[in-house]
Amino acid sequence: MPGWILQTHDETPRVVRITPGVMKTIGRGAQADFIFDAPLVSRLHCRLTADVSGQLVMEDLGSTNGTSVNGTPTARAVLRAGDVLGVGRVTFTVTED
Repeated sequence: MPGWILQTHDETPRVVRITPGVMKTIGRGAQADFIFDAPLVSRLHCRLTADVSGQLVMEDLGSTNGTSVNGTPTARAVLRAGDVLGVGRVTFTVTED
């Protein structure tokens, strides 16, 4: 089943995979689905929802330092292939699986 891949721009890239119909969170706390212990990442930073229509929706969860899409601070956005998601100092490139 196709979905979405988010890959970090770190020295050792990390990959997050999200399949349709799934909701996952990113943060530095143990309650996050994908944990990134990095500067400026909140305990529960943002939520990613891959809906059944094929869209990937990002929602900031009231993070201290905000979430950005393509360098613009954003509270909620539909992500597309090629977008760059910023979570604290961690950046991800969005691609379709």
